[in-house]
Amino acid sequence: MIKKCKILFIIVSFALTLSLMSNTYSRYVANTTGNLDMVFANWQILVNEEDILDGNSSSIQITPVLLQNEHIATNKVAPSTKGYFDINIDPTNVDVSFTYQVSIDVLNENIPDLLITKYAILDHDYTEGDEIVMNTLNDNKLNGSLAFQNDIDNYSFEPFTIRIYFEWYDGEDKQMTDEEDSAIGLEATVENTTLQIATTIRFEQQVDEVENI
Repeated sequence: MIKKCKILFIIVSFALTLSLMSNTYSRYVANTTGNLDMVFANWQILVNEEDILDGNSSSIQITPVLLQNEHIATNKVAPSTKGYFDINIDPTNVDVSFTYQVSIDVLNENIPDLLITKYAILDHDYTEGDEIVMNTLNDNKLNGSLAFQNDIDNYSFEPFTIRIYFEWYDGEDKQMTDEEDSAIGLEATVENTTLQIATTIRFEQQVDEVENI
């Protein structure tokens, strides 16, 4: 008796929507009879080369990298597919310490086996093939902070990359049956369904309390 086969591929395209939010903080120039002038601190952050100033939200399309799988056609998505996408952050024009928070949400509620598995922080001088330190995610969220180094002349932050890894889990304890996998494949064929992952990133100036003078 021939066993039921899993679908050969599920989804042709993979859509990622990166919702970006930035915060702009009030900075003040004070003038007295002694002509005291203070210069604004720079606050400009680029994400995947897009300027996210003025507190606006924007969407950026990202092309994921699908890891090679000899049992799945190139650039096709199916159970057991693994891959990643990069969030490139350029804070070189920032003059203050800041924090960042990243939240990731899989929008395809009918695919519970599509998981965000881990992440890595890649330095500006990273090249493909270098060793990567993997980190686990808690509730699909991560956060970090960068401290401005006032003791270094002409200090500037370096660009860095947050690499997010995902997987269509197909292990023994997976939640979806083969029949449900096949149903998703049929839906993708008929309705041109895509996998969607929404990533929201928020930047915030880090402020310490200053004693009253």
